[in-house]
Amino acid sequence: MERIQTNSPILAIMELVNLVSVPMSLNAVIKLKVLDKIWHDGSNNPLSAAEILSAIAVGPAGDAENLQRILRLLTSYGVFDEHIGKDGERRFSLTEVGKALAADENGLSYAPYVLQHHQDALMLAWPRVHEAVLDPSSEPFVKVHGELPYSYYGKNPEMNLLMQKAMSGVSVPFMEAFLDRYDGFQGVETLVDVGGNSGDCLRLIMNKYQSIEHVGGDLLKSNIPPSDAIFMKAISGAVMCLSVELGTKGKHRTESEYRALGIAAGFSNLKANFKIDNYFTVLEFEK
Repeated sequence: MERIQTNSPILAIMELVNLVSVPMSLNAVIKLKVLDKIWHDGSNNPLSAAEILSAIAVGPAGDAENLQRILRLLTSYGVFDEHIGKDGERRFSLTEVGKALAADENGLSYAPYVLQHHQDALMLAWPRVHEAVLDPSSEPFVKVHGELPYSYYGKNPEMNLLMQKAMSGVSVPFMEAFLDRYDGFQGVETLVDVGGNSGDCLRLIMNKYQSIEHVGGDLLKSNIPPSDAIFMKAISGAVMCLSVELGTKGKHRTESEYRALGIAAGFSNLKANFKIDNYFTVLEFEK
């Protein structure tokens, strides 16, 4: 199913108003394990909603029509391909987008990232996002929950575990692509990974460059220790940097703004080496 392009402002507004249905439907097919049933270790055989339901449902109470409506919506956003047989029955397979949401041979995918981004605790903050304009002294999440996200997550083991899975699902494929193209760790003996979460990025770097020694520490409790190089991903600032997503009170910067920041911090040069999937940009600051 292809989305109809239109210049109608009314249709555009209707789509904007109902966009919440897209991530909620995406959450639904992930929670129902629809993508893994279709993917089935790489077969990706087109299945009807009824066939999918028979594989995931316990008992006869499931509704294939409701599932098909969800599948057709996500087809219009490029998650599924729709195949209509001679009998008119609709079957669905995964696009490249859908495949990224199905577990790979290591059990990793972008599915936990989708679920993590739409947990109730985070969604409750969105209706108050306008307050960030009127009163920037406190973030919407803090106004709802009384504390910062990482503190809140630390007290909720299930949320924390899901975040760890989400970060692994995102970090590992990016780091594999990054290390295939980047050789800037050649000659590095000591490396600090600032803002490291589950340690996946550092583990992949050290697996490839086994002479590197990791310099440990806690950024929240001490200064960054001396090292040959510093690696940062998805936080505000950079030395050897993969950056798009920024943490609390983070800031988006252009290349020229990063360059000015580096010069102000004592670096002589910035190289914007390449992009990974047009998402992360590899920035290298040199002394």
